[in-house]
Amino acid sequence: MSNGLNEGLGVATKLTRLGRDVDTQYGFVNAPVYRGSTVVFKTMDDIENLRAKYIYGTYGSPTIEHLENAWSELTGGAGTVISPSGLGAIALALMTTLKAGDHLLMPDSVYRPTRAFCENFLNKFGVKVTYYDPLIGRGILDWIEPNTTTIFLESPGSQTFEVQDVPAITAVAKELGIKTIIDNTWATPIFFQAHAHGCDLSVEAGTKYLGGHSDLLMGLVSANAETWPALRMTYDSMHMLPGAEDCFLALRGLRTMHLRVMEAERRGLEMAQWMLLQPEVAAVLHPAMESCPGHEFWRRDFSGSTGLFSVVLKPEYSKPALASMLDNMSIFGMGFSWGGFESLMIPFDCSEYRTVTRWRPMGLCLRLQIGLEDLNDLKDDIRKGLDRLSSFMGLHEYES
Repeated sequence: MSNGLNEGLGVATKLTRLGRDVDTQYGFVNAPVYRGSTVVFKTMDDIENLRAKYIYGTYGSPTIEHLENAWSELTGGAGTVISPSGLGAIALALMTTLKAGDHLLMPDSVYRPTRAFCENFLNKFGVKVTYYDPLIGRGILDWIEPNTTTIFLESPGSQTFEVQDVPAITAVAKELGIKTIIDNTWATPIFFQAHAHGCDLSVEAGTKYLGGHSDLLMGLVSANAETWPALRMTYDSMHMLPGAEDCFLALRGLRTMHLRVMEAERRGLEMAQWMLLQPEVAAVLHPAMESCPGHEFWRRDFSGSTGLFSVVLKPEYSKPALASMLDNMSIFGMGFSWGGFESLMIPFDCSEYRTVTRWRPMGLCLRLQIGLEDLNDLKDDIRKGLDRLSSFMGLHEYES
């Protein structure tokens, strides 16, 4: 449906309308799936002049365009491209704004695969990468070099959830003609409008809350009007596009995304507050809680939170004790993704790869993804796990 038809509507209503048009779908509510590689031209003149809306499968299809248009309107961007994974979307964004000899500023709290892409790929092609304190705000000015062309943001940070002062950083970047890219996967465009806060490119791992069912891999990059032509050129040069079925699943997920992220917010907050009351827990890292670094920026800039947060255990617990907890969970699984229907819990320690900020928590750390199970069941599962943690320590202290 066209942008004009959706002006002034609430986000929940928009999400039921974007990326479909019943008038061109013979009255069917959902858009059809277009699969294919070859597009047939009617005349030699048409094929020589590429006179067609779609010229080959790698340049897009109606299915892909439905999702691109829907995401652009949701984010407030001028255009969107889609890749087969979140990291693929990050790579597309970075290759849009960088060239050999450039300098990139990257937050020290960034998603570890993004860091690996910088170190294993960008460095090889002559891009210098410098990591900065995610809480630096306007102090980013002191880290700018003559060849700095891009500042990357991830807010909140991966695993440790520092919330960045996005408007302060993007203001510095605009003053100096530097492009900004943000990984906005945690908040989604529903709870944080990246382009409205000054970001040139906004990345989303559609694998997470857009898909919502742990059966989809996808990345999306939206761009403001100034950066859109460069992003589209990068995309068209690489043909890094998703499959038709993936786009169909993403469009289906889009319809319920607002309900799911709001429920994720409710559940995440209840579980985070409950975790803080458990005697084994030293700290909870959740952007909506005052104790989280950068909480004041979350309160100012975000309209909500989602279902992913971290906890720090008290220092007396060992790795073997943590294994006794995690290896025997009944409901929480151990897995690296999030945003789906199932609850997940993973241990993490980012102290070994942080280079600018020191990560020195009091104890071992866990990241929790709160799914759609009954909250009392989740609390019972965690409580039993924490009991195993404590019992393990008590037993071994007694044996020693």
